[in-house]
Amino acid sequence: MKGLHIMTALPTPRTPDPMDAPAVRWGILAPGWIARLFCTALRQGTKQEIVAIGSRDHGRARAFADEFGAGSAYGSYEELVNDPQVDIIYVASPHSEHHRQTRLALEAGKPVLVEKAFTRNAAEAHDLVNLARAKNLLLIEAMWARFLPHYDVIRQVVENGLIGDVTAVFADHGQPLYPGGPERLASPALAGGALLDLGVYPMSFAEFVLGPFSTITTTGTLTDQGVDSQEAITVTNAAGAQGILHASMLARSACTASVCGTTGRLDIGGPFYGPAWIRMYDRDDVLVDQHEKVTDEGHMGLRYQAAEAARCLAAGQTESSVFPLDATIRVMEAMDEVRAQLGVRYPGE
Repeated sequence: MKGLHIMTALPTPRTPDPMDAPAVRWGILAPGWIARLFCTALRQGTKQEIVAIGSRDHGRARAFADEFGAGSAYGSYEELVNDPQVDIIYVASPHSEHHRQTRLALEAGKPVLVEKAFTRNAAEAHDLVNLARAKNLLLIEAMWARFLPHYDVIRQVVENGLIGDVTAVFADHGQPLYPGGPERLASPALAGGALLDLGVYPMSFAEFVLGPFSTITTTGTLTDQGVDSQEAITVTNAAGAQGILHASMLARSACTASVCGTTGRLDIGGPFYGPAWIRMYDRDDVLVDQHEKVTDEGHMGLRYQAAEAARCLAAGQTESSVFPLDATIRVMEAMDEVRAQLGVRYPGE
């Protein structure tokens, strides 16, 4: 067991101010919904430069570039990744396209911040990580939660034993996105389903707290197209701590999380994967301390992952110590196992 600590206060997040990150020149690949949120966060909350936009539709790229003050707009991804003015590429396409498009950027010698889920499966993830390491290029999964200040508070609480030994993690993510939601979520060809889009958040949170999983047990339901509509997942680590995780695209859930320990508990408000409050309780359920969420509202928190990528790039690093590539691979391997237990396969796997 970790040494017992007297709980008096939650630690202060050590996350640097995104405004202090060095400015690097961003190329945006696939100007869709998440790219617009990302670029808004960059423009309003960092000193980053948005210099080029790439789309399969030049008119769409030009309109997006004009909206965010980028000088260059391209009607192909090949032109974008070969622009010498671009320091780093943000891949914002659906996750079914991440492997091909990230590989395109890496082969062009460009560092990449690629949206979650990193790829469709662990084999694709291994391929990209191996390529980035061989070419000595920065590669980071844009799991924005891992870079937020309240995650650093959780990290310090767990590492310093402020709630004793962790015994269980709870996390859920449910959104009413099927039927009637984005077509990509319904389509096996686009790696649809709840897991890669929604379940990746509780899965990544559990890996963040528990480390590598020793066992994974899954139950769930599939749509008539063969993608997962919801799943309940139980994981354990080598110490026997459990993760109880849920994802659904059928209904909205509280999207909260908890970390339970032998001497206390952390509750994280919803959505736990965005800027959120934290409350720490002792073993008698008495509130010890709480942090209100940081000033960022909603997706303004995307600026933290961009700032981390900029710091890593300026320092000559090839991955982030905050969210190492090995952790990304572990999450992808775990989601492969979940899909195997549910019987979900994507075309071409």
